[in-house]
Amino acid sequence: MYAIIETGGKQYRVQEGDLLKIESLGLDEGSSVLFDRVLLLGRDEGVVIGSPYVDGASVRASVKANGKDPKIIVFKYKSKKNYRRKKGHRQHFTEVRIDSLILES
Repeated sequence: MYAIIETGGKQYRVQEGDLLKIESLGLDEGSSVLFDRVLLLGRDEGVVIGSPYVDGASVRASVKANGKDPKIIVFKYKSKKNYRRKKGHRQHFTEVRIDSLILES
């Protein structure tokens, strides 16, 4: 069984046991989180498509780690005009493990 969930403005295909690196949730390590924005649920009997979300479907996960991605450099430059701007950015993330997919029918 698998599900497509929406979190942080992005969509992820998940199934039980997956490790997922998502936008920071601001939760402590070891806590659990419930994703209720399930767009699609694939089962043995077929696929359940939501409009926009599947009613009664949710995904339970536990927070494994919080951290920052590697730094990226944003460099703006215009030739012959002496215009240069350099900025760095490190995106915060939360790593979660998918525990179970729930469909209450």
